[in-house]
Parts: sequence; structure tokens; C-alpha cells
Amino acid sequence: MLTISARIDRTQRLLKMLEEDEPLLATRVADLTADHQQSAKDFAARLTAHARAELEKLILQNSLWEAGEFVPEAAD
Repeated sequence: MLTISARIDRTQRLLKMLEEDEPLLATRVADLTADHQQSAKDFAARLTAHARAELEKLILQNSLWEAGEFVPEAAD
């Protein structure tokens, strides 16, 4: 199991890669039909939004953990 800080680092790297790749996506999908181009762009946007949300969640978790307010739940 990765630590929260390791997960934050990985998510930050993923988000950076997705954001840097955004201008290149149009070039890679240029040969596709308009529908497929839009589908690929929509997927990339959803993936980026999901990564941002996950990063925010992890940062909040980390701050709660450091403040001593986070209590892990027992597994079933």
C-alpha cells in the first residue's frame, strides 16, 4: 500500500502529463472522424477532471492525517 504522500506525488505527475499532453492530442486524433475526435477529447477531459478531484481528495486526506483528525476505518 502506498503512503498518501506517494499517491499525491503519482497523481500530481499524472495530472501534469495530462495537462502537458492536451495540445498534442488534437494532432494525434486529426486523422479520426469528427465524432471520434470529440470522443477522444472528451475522454481526456474526463480523465483530467478525475485526476484533479482525486488529487484534491488526497491532499485533504493528508492534511487531516497530519492534523490528527483522520481516523482509519476498520476493514470488514
